[in-house]
Amino acid sequence: MAKRQGAVHVATTRRKYKGRVYETHLLRRSYRVGNKVLHETVGNLSHLPPEAIDLVRRSLAGERFVGVSEGFSVEKSEPYGHVRAVLGAIRKLGLEELVAAKKSRLRDLVVALIAERLLHPASKLGTVRLWGLSALGKELGVSDASVNEVYAALDWLAERQTAIEKKLAKRHLEDGATVLYDTSNSYYEGASCPLARFGHGKDGKRDLPVIGYGVMTDREGRPIAMDVYPGGTGDPSLVASQIPKLQKLFGLKKVVMVGDRGLLARTKIAVLKEHPGIGWITALRSEGIRKLRNDGRLQPTLFDETNLAEIESPDFPGERLVACFNPALCEERGRKREALLAAAKKAMSKIEAEAAKRTRKPLTVSELGYKIGKALAKHKMAKHIIWEAKEGRLLWRVDGASVRMEKELDGIYVVRTSEPKEALSAKDAVQAYKGLANVERVFRCMKGIDLKVRPIYLATEPHVKAHFFLCMLAYYVEWHMRRALAPLLFADEELPAMTSRPDPVAPQRPSAKAMAKKASRRAEDGLEAHSFDTLLMALAAQCENTCRVNLPPQGRTFESITEPTPLQRRAYQLLGL
Repeated sequence: MAKRQGAVHVATTRRKYKGRVYETHLLRRSYRVGNKVLHETVGNLSHLPPEAIDLVRRSLAGERFVGVSEGFSVEKSEPYGHVRAVLGAIRKLGLEELVAAKKSRLRDLVVALIAERLLHPASKLGTVRLWGLSALGKELGVSDASVNEVYAALDWLAERQTAIEKKLAKRHLEDGATVLYDTSNSYYEGASCPLARFGHGKDGKRDLPVIGYGVMTDREGRPIAMDVYPGGTGDPSLVASQIPKLQKLFGLKKVVMVGDRGLLARTKIAVLKEHPGIGWITALRSEGIRKLRNDGRLQPTLFDETNLAEIESPDFPGERLVACFNPALCEERGRKREALLAAAKKAMSKIEAEAAKRTRKPLTVSELGYKIGKALAKHKMAKHIIWEAKEGRLLWRVDGASVRMEKELDGIYVVRTSEPKEALSAKDAVQAYKGLANVERVFRCMKGIDLKVRPIYLATEPHVKAHFFLCMLAYYVEWHMRRALAPLLFADEELPAMTSRPDPVAPQRPSAKAMAKKASRRAEDGLEAHSFDTLLMALAAQCENTCRVNLPPQGRTFESITEPTPLQRRAYQLLGL
């Protein structure tokens, strides 16, 4: 009888023997003899790994297999991990709903602008081009946005600034809260914005106009509100503008404002006193401290046993004065003065020698005065140098009494406050004043490598104000991300828990964990420690790939995200993603 050939397949059999299951994979060929189907074993595949057996089984069933490079190709690869981290943080903070309750194209554009300040700060045109090339544009659906749409989004954000600040205050401030306020300015590229005016630039760019801005934060440094004003505006004049914002807009009946000695000048404190619900904490200027010393109210013996003492003065009725002595600050001021004084003495000696050499055409008194004034102003030592200029001759000496008097005040500062003892202890007053470093950190991040608020190229006042507010909201996200990612950063993760230190005057010492992290350059779990900037770069190494299938039918694509590294996985875990 004729034998008809059949298909080759993989047959799997299982048998149980002494409690164990034995599995056998046989390569078999089936054939028919008459009406009977018989099987012939061609080989035993049991020794092969399971994945190889599966490939043989599927291949015999008709599937086609090709090499990776032949089957598909990577068409495009975009950095993705940093986008996931920043957008995830924005959404966990509820910032989208903070900007606007309902989803809209304008809201998506604003959120994309906030995220891009953290990811890759650029001009508005540059930002639009980046969206067309990045995962951020795809995630928020703004890859096709135009520059005009971005400007419209800035206008829309400017209109919503008051409402957003009110929501932030409701989140982070309550009656009796302490708020920190400070000001800075940034240079402006161009001449068309009415806010840009020449003044004392804090960026060191004396040949460019500046735009001023003030930031209000809660006690921990979270930004709450921002004001932008013409460059050259005096800092003290801005204090009064914060009172209606605190009382009327935020609805706070009682609040304590903390500002530096330049911001809360005597005249502005008088304005604050007209509002019973507004308390304040600031510090005395150097002339005020000298007067306390001259009046005998600030004696060195105050600090024999402690570095903090309360004193009284009739010049400050109804106020509390807390005198503090910081040995580290004392040492630093002494070192700096000695260095500046040495430089000033060298400059004066040089001028003296030059005057002595000019015998044929002696230096005039005005020429000598100009040279001396320039040298002493550079080193800020005019108060310690006594000099007399005559035609072609210079006489000068160091005023030892002036130096000794200044030395007596090295390391001493005086905090002044309106708050009574039962509401605020002396230690808490000092701690609150030193909290101004949190606002200075806002300015550093906005001006530095993180957000790059400058240079400012926008032309209109509303757009410039919206740009600054956008940077403030980006820092709000960064503040929370830094807290969450602290175990992976060169940051003292125990510092936020130290809300009240036993000795607020002494310099803050890093924790043992922070010192170990900086010494080893590794986090506690062995992963590399990073700055905030380099950690975002490390996250960006996780990419989203667009892959094209090279098998028919042609034109098919799929998305594939690279597997996260242990560092990336840990960062996502800390962010709660």
